[in-house]
Amino acid sequence: MVLGVLVGWASAASLFAAARLLRRPRVISSEGHAMQSALHAATMMLPDLRRGLSDETAARAAPRLLTLTEAAAVALADRELVLAWDGAGADHHTRGHPLAELVGAGRDDRVHVESSIACDAPGCPLGAAIVAPLVVNGTRAGTLVAMFARNRRLSPEDTRTVQETASLVSAQIELSELEAQGERLARAELLALRAQISPHFIYNALAAVAAHIHSSPEEARELLSDFAEFTRYAFRGEHPYVTLADELQYVERYLRLERARFGEQLEVRIEMAPEVLQVVVPVLSLQPLVENAVRHGVERRGRGRIAIIGRDAGTDVLLRVRDDGVGIAPERAAQVLAGHGGGIGLSSVQARLQASFGPDYGLEIEAHEGGGTTVTMTLPKFRAGVRAA
Repeated sequence: MVLGVLVGWASAASLFAAARLLRRPRVISSEGHAMQSALHAATMMLPDLRRGLSDETAARAAPRLLTLTEAAAVALADRELVLAWDGAGADHHTRGHPLAELVGAGRDDRVHVESSIACDAPGCPLGAAIVAPLVVNGTRAGTLVAMFARNRRLSPEDTRTVQETASLVSAQIELSELEAQGERLARAELLALRAQISPHFIYNALAAVAAHIHSSPEEARELLSDFAEFTRYAFRGEHPYVTLADELQYVERYLRLERARFGEQLEVRIEMAPEVLQVVVPVLSLQPLVENAVRHGVERRGRGRIAIIGRDAGTDVLLRVRDDGVGIAPERAAQVLAGHGGGIGLSSVQARLQASFGPDYGLEIEAHEGGGTTVTMTLPKFRAGVRAA
């Protein structure tokens, strides 16, 4: 939840900085063109910086920064070295030069003006600079330097423009770090989930295969194939996201193994709206819901019915797994989602969903009168940066 709040804060800061940039006064005769150029530059720059601050992203963002600041040249640097340069002086000001040799040391915690740029190159047209720190999580992560011609008289408006541009850059870098943190959390939770479900599942699956070896050897071979394909899917080290169609395919493999145990005592109904099948979900997000339904809704009674339903909900998708088992107390449901036992991997699924999509998404557990439980997963149809392998 904290991660989602931080992402929302950084996004709001990014939008605020961009809005202020686009509201800055411009020459009336060229106001429309200038506004269009600034908007285009900001829009084109954001996807690059959402990948973090590096040589590659800085080089792609620098031309956009030149347009936004209306400087003669811009440099984008990390804490020590220039990562990218664009504009005048590019023939002798290049990537890799120490930042301190360009604008001096100190005062890196606030925006300031360098009235004289140190440059030994003859004929260098640059004479002054505005230096703005790129602050991420309260710490300087880099520096934006806007250079101006020797005869250019800098105004407070120039300083504000560079400062707001630096705020926009900082917000995007912070979002990249938050998203990377969210992906690391999702991967850690996936590892925890694999460790949690594998002993129970492997034991039951192999027991089902063994039970058919003598009586139905062909069926045993098919079950062993299902088991091998499912475990390959569950423990693969690739991208942690798949389409719902892929996840559902392996849920069906899992259910074939469970039907080998329960036979006709396990009834399964799957209803999926075709338009939701290409939605991206974390690997092993639907399967644990189904496994919990089998374990708590079928195993305890030796029989039961499970429904797996996918519905279009506008910009979101609702996935429901319902069983007719013994049910769960409402207070116990909250404990399960918080990770206090009682469910196979549900807290890990909840954590990965919220790390991937934000605090507005995740799981809800509903107990029914007379028995039975429904677990509902809510997820968006699309989320930038979340792609299936």
